[in-house]
Amino acid sequence: MLSRRLRREEGETNKPRKHGTPVRRENPTGWCRYFRTYPAASTDFRKEDNGVIPFNRPLIAEKAYDYLRQAVDNMHLSGDGPFTRKCHALLEEELGVPKVLLTTSCTDALEMAALLLDVRPGDEVIVPSFTFVSTVNAFVLRGAKPVFADVRPDTLNLDENQLEALVTPRTRAVVPVHYAGVGCELDAILAFAARHSLAVVEDNAHGLFGKYRGRYLGTFGALATQSFHETKNFSCGEGGALLVNDARFIERAEVLREKGTNRNRFFRGQVDKYTWVDVGSSFLPSDVLAALLYSQLEMRTQIQSRRKKIWQTYAEQLQDWAVAQGVRLPVAPAHCEQPYHLFYLLLPSLEDRQALIALLRARGICSVFHYLPLHLSVMGKTFGGREGDCPVTEAVSDRLLRLPFYNDLTAADQQSVIETVRSFRVARRHGGPRDILTLDGSRRAA
Repeated sequence: MLSRRLRREEGETNKPRKHGTPVRRENPTGWCRYFRTYPAASTDFRKEDNGVIPFNRPLIAEKAYDYLRQAVDNMHLSGDGPFTRKCHALLEEELGVPKVLLTTSCTDALEMAALLLDVRPGDEVIVPSFTFVSTVNAFVLRGAKPVFADVRPDTLNLDENQLEALVTPRTRAVVPVHYAGVGCELDAILAFAARHSLAVVEDNAHGLFGKYRGRYLGTFGALATQSFHETKNFSCGEGGALLVNDARFIERAEVLREKGTNRNRFFRGQVDKYTWVDVGSSFLPSDVLAALLYSQLEMRTQIQSRRKKIWQTYAEQLQDWAVAQGVRLPVAPAHCEQPYHLFYLLLPSLEDRQALIALLRARGICSVFHYLPLHLSVMGKTFGGREGDCPVTEAVSDRLLRLPFYNDLTAADQQSVIETVRSFRVARRHGGPRDILTLDGSRRAA
């Protein structure tokens, strides 16, 4: 069982709410909070919702409260306590990586990666424009210039075919982001990095337990980062991890994470006292958060199985509607095993995307778009970003819509989402065939 809420709701009914007649109870925190629908002051995360289907709902695993009590009873509330060590051991064994270090966020893990690579002013780092700002900020904070790459039109991942045109003598690293947990074309990216003596840092915020050609994502680059934010498959509210695949970085990673001190060596009895030896910061999460995370990592097989079922239900029941309406569903190549992190629709136009969001909202369903092109942001333009630099990213950003997707999504609620989406018709503009903006920026008639 994933949670008592899912067990209760699936047992009560598998019938969708009557199409077109949603229950509309007032949400004390506004119509549709981005992630959750319980009142902000509530501590009961298992209470019935208020009739709104949220975009995301954090999972509270069966053992969560037991482990939280144990963490408190251990009287070790700071970092690197018993549950942190359990998380480290589980992930190292399962993924087969030399070292895993929990952090307070994926952002912090990325900042540690930039420090470990000794990124400096004047360096350049190749990053996709279609990503979260943390991917770029980690390197900008060290004085590096981000070089924005476009994404592939199928997986929305970093387009490996553009890399040779972007590399310069100042390039230090390339950061593939595994969008939706579907692996980038790592064979080509790693070969490119080897030719130019570049480091590869995988931003695997979406992809824990996803695989590329049978090997876990996050195990290819010298370094990789994970996210345990509440929107992810596995969550402790706010959290992340640095995966160290190159053993040369392990000792310094421990120092950076411990405020620049060799405290870990002291605890292992390798020095008789610890002192300040390098730059660093406080990147350790509380062991209380690690307890919450461990309760989910233990259930990784059940959680992934549940998410696979939700994803496949969307894909199967929306396929014919998508073909008829000129809408594109997610793409996962056969050599990529995805962890079923999210489900999105690519509508023909921005107007269609906004109209579908409005329809879902009217039916009591929260849906959201995703990344905006970083090269066209206020900050991105200061690094030379211009309209037209990344046409796929620019087209996708206007058209992508994410549907509700979380571990406790009931069959009844998912069916309500599906029925609402299937009732939507894209606009036929100018009285003729639908004019569809394709991923390369051109237009065609549907």
